[in-house]
Amino acid sequence: MLVFTYSEARKKLAEVLDLAKENEVLIKRRNGDTFSLSQVRRGSSPLDVPGLSVEVTTNDLVAAVREGRER
Repeated sequence: MLVFTYSEARKKLAEVLDLAKENEVLIKRRNGDTFSLSQVRRGSSPLDVPGLSVEVTTNDLVAAVREGRER
């Protein structure tokens, strides 16, 4: 864990962000407040699924929708 003062972090922001990729970085203010900085890792979306290759025509889709609406 690395600790920087607010002034140091402000002067070396790019370096601090690079360090936060691998380690937790703490930034301390003069009044005693402490903040934690770490990289947010994005996972894949649960909606990000591979497509399917099927042979369905527009007429097939329209017929299925109409059938579902008639019920």
